[in-house]
Amino acid sequence: MAAAQTDLIVRDSIYIDGAWVASDGKDSIDVENPATEEIIGRIPAGTASDVDRAVKAARAAQDDWAATSPEERGKFLSRLQEAVTARHGEIAKTIAQEMGAPIKISEMVQAGLPIADIATAAQLATSFEWERQIGNSTVVIEPIGVVGAITPWNYPLHQVTAKVAYALAAGCTVVLKPSEIAPLCTFLLFDAIHEVGLPAGVVNLVSGDGKTVGEAIAAHPDIDMVSFTGSTRAGKRVAELGAQTVKKVALELGGKSANVILPDADLAKAVKVGVGNCYLNSGQTCTAWTRMLVHSSQYDEAVEIAAKTAEGYTVGDPFDEGTRLGPLVSKAQRDRVASYIETGKAEGARVVAGGDSQPLPKGYFVSPTVFADVTTDMTIAQEEIFGPVLSILKYEDEDEALRIANDSIYGLAGGVWSGDVEHAKAFARKMKTGQVDINGGSFNVAAPFGGYKQSGVGRELGPFGLEEFTQPKSLQL
Repeated sequence: MAAAQTDLIVRDSIYIDGAWVASDGKDSIDVENPATEEIIGRIPAGTASDVDRAVKAARAAQDDWAATSPEERGKFLSRLQEAVTARHGEIAKTIAQEMGAPIKISEMVQAGLPIADIATAAQLATSFEWERQIGNSTVVIEPIGVVGAITPWNYPLHQVTAKVAYALAAGCTVVLKPSEIAPLCTFLLFDAIHEVGLPAGVVNLVSGDGKTVGEAIAAHPDIDMVSFTGSTRAGKRVAELGAQTVKKVALELGGKSANVILPDADLAKAVKVGVGNCYLNSGQTCTAWTRMLVHSSQYDEAVEIAAKTAEGYTVGDPFDEGTRLGPLVSKAQRDRVASYIETGKAEGARVVAGGDSQPLPKGYFVSPTVFADVTTDMTIAQEEIFGPVLSILKYEDEDEALRIANDSIYGLAGGVWSGDVEHAKAFARKMKTGQVDINGGSFNVAAPFGGYKQSGVGRELGPFGLEEFTQPKSLQL
């Protein structure tokens, strides 16, 4: 079923102080192809002492990097963008193998977004307002210092570049721990970093698990800021460790986003786009619209459209051009999603599409699933599932729709559909969430990205994202 097995990709070094070096530890971590269940790669299992070496290198490089002009930092980033663009095909293929994104999605999104991230950060380095006059004060915007970055597996390179490129643009140095589940694409990024000749120590890579490397980064006294993307549970731990040294902690966490379809919307379009949004990346997207809210008068029709749409999402080999839904990233993730599907059934939700947690004999696939008759008190309406599972809820009026939309510990994203754009915008303004797409508005790599409530603290991307890696100094005249 799956693409032919390639040779094992062995990356036996970490990147510290401008060079590929051996880890202090002797252990390694296997990287699995979730579509074939075969081991495709191996990386070092880094140690706390590796983190300490990387932090020392970043600290030693910090003052000189901060002293470079914004224009010079922008030029480095532009060269990095070119080097990453030259690796676009290899990056897309690697991500499709290590986390299962269909090759078309991997090419457009998984490999495309990082290039856009770097380009945007390069442009912002020179256009950002680094000095501002407020009354008798000259406010100087300075880099925050050494940044520890901890990133997840679902968008394994985009989440890296959203931190690393912006931290570099701000004049910060970086110690990065990528996800150990899908790390191989990050090693390709560091090949590009080495190629363009960034000064030694400016960017450092320590691979490994969260308990060892991630916690060492979060707790390290010489790291000035930690930027973390991942689960809310892990984010709380990062914040706890960071608090011990009162470092800045930026968190981009989970979501349970509502897609509100108002009665005057184009129902068919709103439902079809909503299903696609929920299933992007096999549902492994923190901003996914996993709750679809539909007026009672249109509910049955919406359920029928959603079920039919879900059936068109072909599950299969990520390298098959006809595949629209790849596997989940791991057996643990597949089992977690399967458990939520069973919980939904047990709590009285009705499966109208999918529901099969092993549709293929090999690989960690889940059938695209749609639940109807979902109520706000059900587990599948409250907890982040992180798989291709859509819950459709019914509302009677807009006040109830707003209550349901905001009835969540999360507040990362959402959607609103209406035949009247101003009406949709008015509704969106009342949603307690970090970003809302109006009538299917497209993702903007320069707009602030982040959430309300337990979806996180801080923002990434664009000028707001750059500002996260800075601190102001007031000079009173």
